[in-house]
Amino acid sequence: MNHTQTTFSSSDDDAGTMTTAQQSVASGNSTSMGPTLGGSRHWRDVFWLGIFLLHLVVVGLALGVLGLNRFRKKDRLNIDQYTNRFLENQAGLTEDYWPLYAIAGAISTVIGWIWLLLLGSHSNQMMKVSVHLLTTYLAVLSVLCFWGKFFFWGVAFAIGSGLQFLYVISVIDRLPFTMLVLQRAVKMVWKLPEVMRVACVFMLVMLMWLGLWSFGAAGVVASSIGDSGRWWLLVVFSVSLFWTGAVLCNTVHVIVSGMVFLVLIHGGREAATMPRNPLLQSLRYAITTSFGSICYGSLFTAAIRTLRWEIRGFRSKIGNNECLLCCVDFLFHIVETLVRFFNKYAYVQIAVYGKSFNHSARDAWELFQSTGVEALIGYDCSGAVLLMGTLLGGLITGTCAVIFTRIKHPDREMMMGSTAILMGMVLVGLAMVVVESAVTSIYICYAEDPLLIHRWDPEFFNQMSETLHQRLQHRSSRVREGLSQNRLPDHIQETITV
Repeated sequence: MNHTQTTFSSSDDDAGTMTTAQQSVASGNSTSMGPTLGGSRHWRDVFWLGIFLLHLVVVGLALGVLGLNRFRKKDRLNIDQYTNRFLENQAGLTEDYWPLYAIAGAISTVIGWIWLLLLGSHSNQMMKVSVHLLTTYLAVLSVLCFWGKFFFWGVAFAIGSGLQFLYVISVIDRLPFTMLVLQRAVKMVWKLPEVMRVACVFMLVMLMWLGLWSFGAAGVVASSIGDSGRWWLLVVFSVSLFWTGAVLCNTVHVIVSGMVFLVLIHGGREAATMPRNPLLQSLRYAITTSFGSICYGSLFTAAIRTLRWEIRGFRSKIGNNECLLCCVDFLFHIVETLVRFFNKYAYVQIAVYGKSFNHSARDAWELFQSTGVEALIGYDCSGAVLLMGTLLGGLITGTCAVIFTRIKHPDREMMMGSTAILMGMVLVGLAMVVVESAVTSIYICYAEDPLLIHRWDPEFFNQMSETLHQRLQHRSSRVREGLSQNRLPDHIQETITV
């Protein structure tokens, strides 16, 4: 009986959500947007800002020491006396590997700039290449790793290829709508050249940090410590690089989101009501009062998003396997709870309102659920498609690094290749995040006031509204189906009524 009551409650909630969303789309009543860019703001999530800056100082010092210890002279700082018990390899020099990292950084930068240049004219083709080529590329890398007797990497790439294939199959029906959203997002950012310049500037900033990071990583690869010790050091530095790269990407996300949000609200870049220097204001807030929130969200958001995409894809294809569906639903509800407090849409709220990260994430998710737009977001795979492009760029960079390393240092090729993959993903991700920022801003504006999207692109508004209506109908039909399957027999219902 409790289960039946819960299901009926779910049906009522869904019906209410559906009604709210349809009214919002039909009437487009403007909601109160609250304060936008401008005015004074309070510093948010200062603790995480301090942690991130402290982490940069500690990691930067460690990288400098490890790189300098092997620069032009072996054991320049006499560090080997503290690691005598771990010495297992012939020591090299930092400059043996540092130029190889420089080549990897140059390749990934070129890939990132090519993405930015081709997004305006060939965005649809570029996205399709990312989706379909990644599976094949992972499979080829798996075969090459087995052929080179790197069995761990062969298994890892094979699993990655299999998961990628299964995910694409599970969301193949969603790709047309996803491509539509991405095309409109590219249309938006391509008309804002200053946004492209911001991405290029942050890529240069990332390259400067990668200069120090690769200097220390080259010192680790060149050290005489055993393979396990070097791998552990590289893992620690890779986690640091991932966080630093995510912080820079999300800083760009906040800057671009604030700009796109203002363009949609004021009806165009050249509108008379547009505030002066909106990009500079957004940049100022992103690197000062809101930077702590960006540092905090960058720690967890990417991992939770990726897990949610995979679970959603598999959940839609399970069918009637009750045991497996129960397990997946359990994981799904855990991830959905986390998404409520860690989602990428928080960065739009941070850019516009200056809230803390958890407050922004919660408000954004409640906005989507109250208007029904959450059903549309769950159907859209634009973030996953952009991630595929980022992974592909990283894998191409890593492959080039392995080829160059194999010529002179064949025993260190996988260390160089794996770390070069991460470098490539970070730099290409800085190009991809421009489009993702526009996507998140479009959804926030559609949930706040659908007429903003109608004023910007009426045809796209109609397509979004039609898809939202279909998704809400699909969700409602699933609830009714669950009700009919769990309905109690008539004589029991009569007993309960009496």
